[in-house]
Amino acid sequence: MAIIVNLDVVMAKRKISSAELAQAVDITPANLSILKTGKARAVRFSTLESLCKILKCQPGDILEYREDENESE
Repeated sequence: MAIIVNLDVVMAKRKISSAELAQAVDITPANLSILKTGKARAVRFSTLESLCKILKCQPGDILEYREDENESE
């Protein structure tokens, strides 16, 4: 997948646990785990906004685009 989720990196920099973040953002710990591991197929803008507000970051700090190495032009 070309979208990389760096949520765990941002969380580590802010020294916030998954349980604390899930509660602050009002999502289940299971859904936060799915997002952190990059297994989520989508993320609501409202969730992304809450994550950025709580973590004091920009969406680009959490999400990154990398071209797939296997894709041909």
